[in-house]
Amino acid sequence: MEEGPYKYIRDGNGKVSRVIRIGTRKSQLARIQTDSVADKLKELYPDVHLEIGEQLQLWILLPGDKTSYLFTKELENALERNEVDLVVHSLKDLPTSLPAGFTIGAVLKRENPHDAVVLHPSNTGKTLDTLPEKSVIGTSSLRRAAQLKKRFPHLEFKDIRGNLNTRLKKLDEKDDFAAIILAAAGLKRMGWENRISLILEPEDCMYAVGQGALAVEVRARDADILEMVSVLHDPDTVLRCIAERAFLKQLEGGCSVPVAVHTKVKDSQLYLTGAVYSLDGSQSIKETMQTSIAPGDERVDEQVQRVGVTAIKVPAEAQDAAERLGVKLADLLLSKGAKEILTVARQLNDAR
Repeated sequence: MEEGPYKYIRDGNGKVSRVIRIGTRKSQLARIQTDSVADKLKELYPDVHLEIGEQLQLWILLPGDKTSYLFTKELENALERNEVDLVVHSLKDLPTSLPAGFTIGAVLKRENPHDAVVLHPSNTGKTLDTLPEKSVIGTSSLRRAAQLKKRFPHLEFKDIRGNLNTRLKKLDEKDDFAAIILAAAGLKRMGWENRISLILEPEDCMYAVGQGALAVEVRARDADILEMVSVLHDPDTVLRCIAERAFLKQLEGGCSVPVAVHTKVKDSQLYLTGAVYSLDGSQSIKETMQTSIAPGDERVDEQVQRVGVTAIKVPAEAQDAAERLGVKLADLLLSKGAKEILTVARQLNDAR
């Protein structure tokens, strides 16, 4: 039954419970990621009651429902129409500014954010360094290609499209590629860690903004849901990703230009390395900055968004410091010519 914008169910004893509806995309990885979040919520709230006394239950949209598996915009439309209550995304797929009325209510503990090399079976035991001259590497990422062209000039790089399953099939069943580059996090979540030939370290290839982290998008006005999912926040991941997203936003970058980052938290310091590249990797600007996120003012904000993230249980002072760090690093790169590199890269990419 439905009452207002929400959906409820009544059990055999007449007890009424609100149903929390989760939207997801129709891909194996998306479903695995959504299920992992649902499992965490079930574990944290096995018998949850909100202040109004309603028991929360989880409902994942099932295959066959026309709104079951939707892409980002369609999922946001479903959120807006109250057809779903929350959506699980790969954070790297979400823009740094969300449409009005939406927010990222949780950023979960980050999986390995690095990229992985998956070698063709005939190249087992080799590395990118030892692959023969003009070996073809498959990647759909401008960021990966730009960095690896500079680091491994003896290799060639070509686009490879499709989901993880499709890309691995293209690698294994044909001889078009000597290796492909994929996100380590996706391979691990799929249970395919054994396919990882090697992990690319930051010296060879830095990762995308938000890579490896899952985000839960909700309606900004839905305080009950926002409070419920906020316990999923991993503070270090939140701060790292706020800094990364602020860096990207200040650069006015996106998936159409090669922008890469690397972050770490150590001894109450947040370190952010950011870089921009020309499409062929011949030009680049790379810098590192740090800021303190030491415990101080423990004030938390109830409804303040920072680059699309509402982290109501993470100290506001630390979030502000992370956001400032990203902006300052971007400004430093812009002062050294990053805008010109990115403008040319965007023009060349649009012309392809």
